[in-house]
Amino acid sequence: MQQRAINAVLTGVTGTALAGMLVAGVAAASDDSAPSEKQFLTQEAVAAQQHRPGGEKATGGEKATAGGAEKGAEKGSGGAEKREAGTSASSDSKREEKGPEVLLSGKTTASYFWDDGSGVNGDTGAPASGEPMQKGMFASPSWPMHTKVKVSYNGRSVTGFVGDRGPGEPSHRGIMLDLDTYTFRYLLDGGKPESKYEAGVGEGHLDGLKWEVLKWGKGEGKGKPKPFSP
Repeated sequence: MQQRAINAVLTGVTGTALAGMLVAGVAAASDDSAPSEKQFLTQEAVAAQQHRPGGEKATGGEKATAGGAEKGAEKGSGGAEKREAGTSASSDSKREEKGPEVLLSGKTTASYFWDDGSGVNGDTGAPASGEPMQKGMFASPSWPMHTKVKVSYNGRSVTGFVGDRGPGEPSHRGIMLDLDTYTFRYLLDGGKPESKYEAGVGEGHLDGLKWEVLKWGKGEGKGKPKPFSP
């Protein structure tokens, strides 16, 4: 009887201990092997951050988008600059084609001269303007000194300036310009004179020479050329 009581007690104690161990084991298993919902969500978030398809690719896409925008802006700016440069070049080209403004124009008969103070061929001395005799220096009976003039003949043109007075008496017969020897010969046939004093051709005059005043010199006499007056 007493032995059965002891066995019963031991059995109860053992069962209680086993039940307690079972509960503790379940709890331990629950803590160690089965992550809580919070832990699972945290790990899932970390994994999504590390492996989500949009991670680095999205960042690269943003860079690509930004780079594309910058390139597009640069390209657009470059296009604007090119258009502006093209417009400027076109304007310059039009101005060049148009040429300088012509203040006055007409036609006359021209002779030639070379006055350098040598006295050759009736040389009257140094030019009246004080400038040395040179290519592109013309003599007018009435235009102001340093008037800029373009002369044309036979499809050729030369731009020079009034640097002397003349021709004298011929201006009364319609010969209103005296050209330097080099300009005269070039306009006639594109050649060079035999010397400073001789054109080297039979013609002594260019009939129908076209003249254009591009800039007036200081002084009176602006307008149609008038015959020389002593």
